[in-house]
Order: sequence, then structure tokens, then C-alpha cells
Amino acid sequence: MVNVGFIGTGSMGGMLVEAFIRSGALPPECIAVANRTPAKAERLALRYPGVRAVRSNAEAAAGRDLVFLCVKPLDFKPVIDEIRASVQPEQLIVSITSPVLLAHLEEWLPCRVAKVIPSITNMALSGVTLCIYGSRIEPEQMAMLEGLLSHISQPIRIDEKYTRVVSDLSSCGPAFMAFVLQRFVDAAVEETGIGREEAERLAAGMLLGTGRLLTAEGLSAEELIRRVCVPGGITAAALKQLDSELDGVFNRLIRTTHAKFREDLAKVDQSFAVKH
Repeated sequence: MVNVGFIGTGSMGGMLVEAFIRSGALPPECIAVANRTPAKAERLALRYPGVRAVRSNAEAAAGRDLVFLCVKPLDFKPVIDEIRASVQPEQLIVSITSPVLLAHLEEWLPCRVAKVIPSITNMALSGVTLCIYGSRIEPEQMAMLEGLLSHISQPIRIDEKYTRVVSDLSSCGPAFMAFVLQRFVDAAVEETGIGREEAERLAAGMLLGTGRLLTAEGLSAEELIRRVCVPGGITAAALKQLDSELDGVFNRLIRTTHAKFREDLAKVDQSFAVKH
């Protein structure tokens, strides 16, 4: 059985631990967790008996087959400095933070490295997880990591240069779609007086069904639109309005996320600039 350490048990780190346990991918006894605020790791261990809350990042990393680094970009260098002496060449260290590059990890760690971009949809044992591998990783370790991730998602290998845009689609995308859905519900309530709870239930059910049509049923977005939209009908009139109002919105959204990514990457580069 794979022994796994988690450094950072915040929003995404905690979600991964819970998803792996609930899906049956990992028994709690195989998991050690550490957090800058020890009480957070201890609460997770209490929630899932068998999980070990350890007092240091080095202890979470030592002797593990696989270690997930679930910390903020500017916290990476201090964490790596803390665990480097405890890490062995055969171990696999996995970052879940997009602005931290594989080159950063391979320069400062003596082991195999990878990068994984999870999504909040993994909480529902759904969606995709993006996988990017360093030059030293072995095929068996890729299979081990993707085997774990397949319990909570569909693992997809990507090229690191596309990290930001695929993260926009798979990881940030749920928030973008939820924001649009929220605005849709707000407008329905404001314009018609329908109860918010009822509108939210209808909209959420619609989104779930739409997702299934685009995945399990294999419809493309273009085909789905064509089958709903009768020429000259109500949907067609609304889509014409949407097309006009949304012109260029998502291009600007992607430019915004890429600009923030470049800003974060520059800060990470600076934090790693100190020589060995």
C-alpha cells in the first residue's frame, strides 16, 4: 500500500485527503498530514481516525512513497528547505501549485517530482486532474499517481506550458460557471419574483444534466445548443443577446488569469533565486 504525506491541509489539501479516503483510494492509516497551523492537521486526523497528524513538514515527508505539497506559491521555498534533507531519490514529490515550475522542484529536490492541478469537482469524485511530470520520474510512479487520482477524477497528462489555460478550464472553471449561474438565478429572482431556493434548485439541476449530456452522452456544446435552440424561438432570441453581451468576455478573462499567473511566477522565481 502507498504511504502518502500531505504538507498543507487547507482548502485543496484537505479536500484531497478527504476525497482519497471517501473514494477508497487510500486508507486513513496510510496518510500523514502536516500544516503550518498544527490544529488544522489535528482536526483532519480526528475526523478520519487512522490519519496521523505530525508536527513537522520533514516528518510528513520522511519515508513516504508520495508527498503532496499543498501550500501557497511563496511558501514553497521554506517548505522545500525544511524537507530537503529528509527526502530520498526514489520518493515522488507532487506540487499542486501552478506557478511553481517543475524546474524549481528539480533544482532544489533530489527526488522525482510532478505537478498536479486538482479541481473542487474532485470533491464529488468527478472532473479531471491535470498531471505534469518531471524528467526523473519513472513510469511506475506515473501509474501509481494516476491510479490514485483515477478514484477521484479523470487524470489527464498535459504539457507544462499549457498549465494556466487548462487550469482556467478545469480548476478555476467551476467558480466561473458557478458565478454565471449565480447571476442567472439573481436575475430570475429579480425579474420574476420566483423564490431563490426554487430557482437555485432548478439551475443546479440544469447544470448537472448539462454536464452529463456533454460527458456521458457525448454531445458537443455546439450540438447541445443546436438541439435546444429552435430557429426563431425564445432560446434563439436569448442566445443572440448573450452572444452580443459576452463578446470578448472570456478572452479578457483568460488574459487576466495569465497576467496574474505571470505575476505569481515572477515572485516564485525570486523566492527560488538564492543559490544552493
